[in-house]
Amino acid sequence: MSTASNMQQKAEAAWGGTPPDWIAELARLAAARGLNACAQRLGYSPTTISQTLGNKYPGDLTKVEEKVRGALMGSTVACPVLGVIGRHTCLDWQAKPRAVTNSTRSKVYRACRNGCPHSRLKGSHDA
Repeated sequence: MSTASNMQQKAEAAWGGTPPDWIAELARLAAARGLNACAQRLGYSPTTISQTLGNKYPGDLTKVEEKVRGALMGSTVACPVLGVIGRHTCLDWQAKPRAVTNSTRSKVYRACRNGCPHSRLKGSHDA
């Protein structure tokens, strides 16, 4: 049995037949490039990718979905500072610490914490 069919079969079995479109896309990438390359591209561990495909990931599955949709499926958002960017790029910027030595980074940091509709940060208005 090939790796491709292993990944796809794992996803189908775990997700009850036809997995969500983003899981199918994740399985395709994992099958084509391997778990390590897939994980590196998305910024997760191979274990997280495997658990997600197996519908056993205990963490924030919505965040993984958003990363997959941005990095692999072309999902974009309109950042109030950077303009149109990939959803995965938006999530990466949200995770960056404040840097007073970089004006763009400071602007994005503040925007993410002060009402940006794309921000996943909760209750952070300390910019």
